[in-house]
Amino acid sequence: MPETDVIPEPALDSAASVTGTGKPVSVTRLRKTYGGVTAVDEVSMEIAAGEFVTFLGSSGSGKTTTLMMIAGFCEPDAGSIVVGGRDVTRLAPQKRGLGFVFQQYLLFPHMTVWDNVAFPLQLRGVSKAEQRRRVGETLEMAGLSAMARRRPRELSGGQQQRVALCRALVYRPPVILMDEPLGALDKKLRDQLQTEIKRIQRELGLTVIYVTHDQEEALVLSDRIAVMRDGRIDQFDTPQELFERPRTPFVADFLGAANFLPGRLEKQTADHTVVRLDTGGLVTARPQAAADGTRVRAAVQPGRLVLCPPGDGFCTGTVETVTYVGTLVRVTVRPVQGADTELVRLELPAGRAPALGERVGLTADPANVSVFPDVLPDAEQGG
Repeated sequence: MPETDVIPEPALDSAASVTGTGKPVSVTRLRKTYGGVTAVDEVSMEIAAGEFVTFLGSSGSGKTTTLMMIAGFCEPDAGSIVVGGRDVTRLAPQKRGLGFVFQQYLLFPHMTVWDNVAFPLQLRGVSKAEQRRRVGETLEMAGLSAMARRRPRELSGGQQQRVALCRALVYRPPVILMDEPLGALDKKLRDQLQTEIKRIQRELGLTVIYVTHDQEEALVLSDRIAVMRDGRIDQFDTPQELFERPRTPFVADFLGAANFLPGRLEKQTADHTVVRLDTGGLVTARPQAAADGTRVRAAVQPGRLVLCPPGDGFCTGTVETVTYVGTLVRVTVRPVQGADTELVRLELPAGRAPALGERVGLTADPANVSVFPDVLPDAEQGG
């Protein structure tokens, strides 16, 4: 990663920067357009003090533009942003009392690690003694004490990103904004830094707003996730609710790559819905308000499908592929009925995979099956 002499000017609101505790963030009907394109469209949310919230979406979903409006680097066309009860919508970035961590490390190459981290405190006129205390504590918390006298070029990418995180944390901002800070790192380093970021956030009680396109990263880090699409929030919920109970086909597909099994709604009660699949079998799912006979799609994540004897379950098919991916085996099954039905994808524990060409049955716990109108998610339609 190339180094640079330029970093964003740190926040200078001393009243907000010394508390060491999070503050709530309220976003109301934010809107931003570029020419004829709407980048963010009526986005609203309430983020609690000390909460870790992630904006998750593909390129062009509006996640980074929303973060940049909260940061103050992008002015909204409409809407408001309130941090800790103070309206900051029209304030300059340096007046908002927020911390920033970006994918680019933006460290001063001529400064040591210690001096890079101390820089925001120097701007605030913090005493030398207090600088030593805060920088020392922050570097120790991030495991960087032994590298305090090194320069950025002497550090690995993961170490440089930790320095950037320390520089944002050293003045204890009540809200930290992170724009894909781990995107340039390999998987092992990302996993390590995810653990460190979450630990530091909890220890300091920080409010964190994080942007990523990585579903696994969002699930690991977040208290809640805003799944964004076309400038709007499709669903804003806990990781478990998003994965287990998606409210839209897009969320089911984007977060878990769900199988969408076409069929007709055959029967429903207050407790469950029964769908007659095009493959001929019956699948039981969570309740769905729709008339009997309605064309629907039953959605189930690959990891929630279970193998059973042929003829049992809701579908029988032939194993077409078996792919070993470490702790998991990915399997595809072609249903023996329903010529137009796509392959069904499963994820099974390693060592429990069926053989190629084997005839198997498929079943799932009704609590893990969602029912949606017979419309494919945008991701499958190329939208």
